Amino acid sequence: MHDFKGRVALVTGASRGIGRAIAVALAQGGASVALNYAGNEAAAQEALAAVLAAGAPKARLYRFDISDSAACSKAVEEVVAEFGGLHVLVNNAGIAIDQLLMRLKDEDWKRQLDVNLTGAFNLTRAVTRPMMKARGGSIVNLSSVVGEMGNAGQVAYAASKAGLIGLTKSVARELASRNIRCNAVTPGFIDTDMTSALPEAARTRMMESIPLARLGSAVDVANAVCFLASDQAAYVTGEVLKVNGGMYM
Repeated sequence: MHDFKGRVALVTGASRGIGRAIAVALAQGGASVALNYAGNEAAAQEALAAVLAAGAPKARLYRFDISDSAACSKAVEEVVAEFGGLHVLVNNAGIAIDQLLMRLKDEDWKRQLDVNLTGAFNLTRAVTRPMMKARGGSIVNLSSVVGEMGNAGQVAYAASKAGLIGLTKSVARELASRNIRCNAVTPGFIDTDMTSALPEAARTRMMESIPLARLGSAVDVANAVCFLASDQAAYVTGEVLKVNGGMYM
């Protein structure tokens, strides 16, 4: 268990899956948590209840589109005003619209980059000032094993997640002098709502490529995120932490 007492964390895409697990894990460490979500009100309310039950001193939902720069800036201002600061940002929200390159629509390419990459940029830029004021902070970006190794049918998704790795390393260099760390986690095949929809044949093929011979869990990813966000990783920045069961080394 990592100690986040007195810390305020903003987690994007926190209504379900990996994002919810991260928000709950931060709450278990004593953090107050601001939960971003895009539109699923019922799932967001369930996540909020889970975070409060996990021990968060304070938690609140924030519905906004992370691809909207102005909305991100406004949300960060509201979090800082209501919670008294912002110490941890987890850029988790993302979408995947799978399609072969020659059939990929312009709008589907753009939407994935807007959410997965530009969304992280928008929020990272927005939190820089309050983290500087607090004389420190931690940013953790959720990339993907696909961003490291590529995957047929996921050209846009892979490009956006690879871009997150470049963003992470550049931000780490730029903000290190202000005691703001930036790291990334690259999950592999994780058991979530998104992966459960895959055909059984596809799941079997994927399992064969994982040396640990099991799916990862959202908690596996949350544990890695919490380590990077915590003081235990005080000398870690610009790192890309693989959580993929050995699928890609």
